[in-house]
Amino acid sequence: MESKKSIAKNRKSLFTYIQELKDELKKVSWTSLEELRFSTKMVVLATIFFGLGIYLVDFVIKGSLDSIRAILHFIFG
Repeated sequence: MESKKSIAKNRKSLFTYIQELKDELKKVSWTSLEELRFSTKMVVLATIFFGLGIYLVDFVIKGSLDSIRAILHFIFG
């Protein structure tokens, strides 16, 4: 079992850690609500844009491969 001294030391270090954490969080530069909304919109739009781009490239590649397959099937039966 842990001794009372060890338990007291762990509690003290936990409280010290929490206090230091609070102090550090006060130093953080938080974004404004307006900036957060703008950034979120940009991320969503970029995700949609790149998703559509990948879809279109995939569609073109699939169409090209299907065309090559059809031509080869026509030539070789």
